[in-house]
Amino acid sequence: MLYALPMTRQIAPFHAMAIGRLAHSLAAQGRSIIHMEYGQPSTGAPADAIAAAHRILDAEPMGYWESAPLKARIARHYAETQGVTIRPEQVILTCGASPALVLALTAAFAPGARVALARPGYVAYRNSLLALGMEPVEIPCGADVRFQLTAEALAALDPAPDGVIIASPANPTGTIIAPDELAAIARLCASRGIRIISDEIYHGLSYGLPTVSMLAFEPAALVVNSFSKYFSMAGWRLGWLVAPQDLLDAATARMNNLFLTPPSLSQHAGLIAFDCRDELDGHLATYAANRKGLLAALPELGLAAAEIAPPDGAFYIWADIAHMLGPDIADSLAFCVRLLEDTGVAIAPGVDFDPVDGQHHIRLSFAVSTAQVQEAIARMAPWMRQRAR
Repeated sequence: MLYALPMTRQIAPFHAMAIGRLAHSLAAQGRSIIHMEYGQPSTGAPADAIAAAHRILDAEPMGYWESAPLKARIARHYAETQGVTIRPEQVILTCGASPALVLALTAAFAPGARVALARPGYVAYRNSLLALGMEPVEIPCGADVRFQLTAEALAALDPAPDGVIIASPANPTGTIIAPDELAAIARLCASRGIRIISDEIYHGLSYGLPTVSMLAFEPAALVVNSFSKYFSMAGWRLGWLVAPQDLLDAATARMNNLFLTPPSLSQHAGLIAFDCRDELDGHLATYAANRKGLLAALPELGLAAAEIAPPDGAFYIWADIAHMLGPDIADSLAFCVRLLEDTGVAIAPGVDFDPVDGQHHIRLSFAVSTAQVQEAIARMAPWMRQRAR
């Protein structure tokens, strides 16, 4: 039976991008802006990766290309960090994690498929599913489960969804699913025929808990990853998809037709970035200090620590601001616009990540310098305290 796919399908805007545009506009007017709205490091690519890119620019014309050495290095990365064996051929290099998600969804599911995901969750999960003619099955996940999916919640879905998107560490909360719970989710999905897509883009960014790949528990999972977060290479637009054998041809065909190849220069730089761990772990130390400072400042910001799940990884804090809303600022988007205009601090509205309860949540990214975090706290604290009163 053919699924009747509409010619166009409405998806919600990504409001954090609009906040970013306003922030850049204010900066162009001479305002001092602190960017905490985007989920991207404020640091650049590792120095050795940049140096390699300069050499390549001088020596090679480049063109459409998929780096066999980089695919082999990624496969070795899973063996070294996860104890998981994958073949380099299973690695599809992509133009960032976003195309990898599209490849995974379209290779694994047909239009009309039902795919479960946590709410709150990354805005593009829901909107990509809708744009592709699939049905997002959002599972509300509160502070009691640290805003994360559980095997119990998936077991309660009737009928079982066709697939599920797992994110650990998660955006916007930074929480990590413990290894035993990941194993339970894998067993549950295997028993109910649910295909797993695991977004592991924040692997490498953890403050104590392990970041375990779903491949350790389910070799047939599709795994999305990228150089944008830990490797500090968001602007280089380089990511990858690990595809299981049964979907490899389908995913590869989609990559070749929809996106061709990722930038050749980025692939050369990415290969070198894998061996820049000391520099990259220095960024992680900065994030850890920023996390500590923001969590300590919650009372000063008028935010209740009891209502926040301290992030285990990534670089976000997800906070409830319901007590700061009122007739003049009715929701999180209006809150973020006013905060930016009044203080010069740009943060993301929760409505991007949760269309139900996100109206009274915000996401703060602490992937900036420690000095910027301290300055942001100093600017936001009197403004937020006034709102709380």
